[in-house]
Amino acid sequence: MRTSWLILMMLVSTSTLADDWPHWRGPNFNGSSDETGLATHWSRTEGLAWTAILPGPSAATPVVHGRYLFVSSTDPDNGQLLALCFDAVTGHLKWEKEVSVGDVRRDNRSNFASCSPVTDGKMVVFFYGTGQLVAYGMEGNALWKRDIQEDYGEFAFLWTYASSPLIHDGRLYLQVLQRDVPVEGRGFEDQPNESYLLALVPETGESLWKVFRASEAVAESRESFSSPVVATVNGITQILVAGGDDVTGHDPATGEELWRWGTWNPSRIEHWRFVPSPVASTDVVLVCAPKKSPVYAVKGGGEGELDDDALAWTSKDRSVLTSDVPTPAFYGGDFFILSDLRKTLARVEPTTGEIKWSAPTPGSAKYEASPTVVDDKVYLINFVGDVVIYDATSGQELNTISMAEPADDPIRSTVVAANGRLYIRTNDHLYCVASIAP
Repeated sequence: MRTSWLILMMLVSTSTLADDWPHWRGPNFNGSSDETGLATHWSRTEGLAWTAILPGPSAATPVVHGRYLFVSSTDPDNGQLLALCFDAVTGHLKWEKEVSVGDVRRDNRSNFASCSPVTDGKMVVFFYGTGQLVAYGMEGNALWKRDIQEDYGEFAFLWTYASSPLIHDGRLYLQVLQRDVPVEGRGFEDQPNESYLLALVPETGESLWKVFRASEAVAESRESFSSPVVATVNGITQILVAGGDDVTGHDPATGEELWRWGTWNPSRIEHWRFVPSPVASTDVVLVCAPKKSPVYAVKGGGEGELDDDALAWTSKDRSVLTSDVPTPAFYGGDFFILSDLRKTLARVEPTTGEIKWSAPTPGSAKYEASPTVVDDKVYLINFVGDVVIYDATSGQELNTISMAEPADDPIRSTVVAANGRLYIRTNDHLYCVASIAP
């Protein structure tokens, strides 16, 4: 009876708290939510609601809708790519689906399960670096399956494709920003490999449209591992796409390119692959150029090909404001920019680039997972599973909590906040952190 009562109270508490986390960057597509009452103190053995063992590593971030938590995974021992669903309240494995059997990785930096799933509360879509795109009902019933490489050509990437899908306003979006020529035998030999933005019907997997995404970038600089995001900037709702030396805004209904700004790579350096996804305030679109390059804020409302007059600001102090891998967050009217190469976290005013505070990231391990900002706190996780928590107002470090062993390096999955709980994915475990005790 007591167990049933506790679960009932947890469900009541969940219903009164803020948000699901349906997309890898959360309900607002920017790494934030309206959650409150989240924990700052726990350990691998205390303060946890539950712990689940995962079959293998993946950089995929879990997504949550109500009691459903979805996450992609590998099972290296059996050569499987998996789609998993856990009960978000109890940690019970609701269902597990084998998507494919074979190699789970091609290089030592990533694996084919690095794309995060996405859900609209009626279904969930999983995407993999093999091109497998699969959809399930919430209870695990198979809806449809497609192979994007089979349909549109093998991905022309030196590294492993890792862009996550997006669901918005009844459409499912994928981006493939790749080389125009083959690389190590991958891609078309007899025709250019087109980069594109693709829209599909979520319920059926049918393609709605596929628009060519032009680029003057060269070689590896055409490769983008960012993901499309939706944002409303200066009152215009658009799909933002970054990579190939440019950032673009697209009409969600048609894919038409509304505007474009670039380039952060005027000399067309060939090895500047692109990783962070764009993020927006109400007025500007933020894009982080690679390899210790500046952060750029593009003013909203522009049309066509924009020049540098469209920039609200460019980061001057690249010892603080730069990001090669993590996607910044937007919360409380400001950007939160994590620099993996400069080992800093900064709160930045969107229209001027003023640094309100900056703080070092502790330890020697790298931070590539994107920041999560909720409940006036910033949650980071590094390669070895240390969760670091900052006060979002002051930048004060509140706590550092080890959630893995050093051998688990690298961990890249972002901390998730949903319905009063935190979810932390390491290479072999999934942890649910209980809300603050009364």
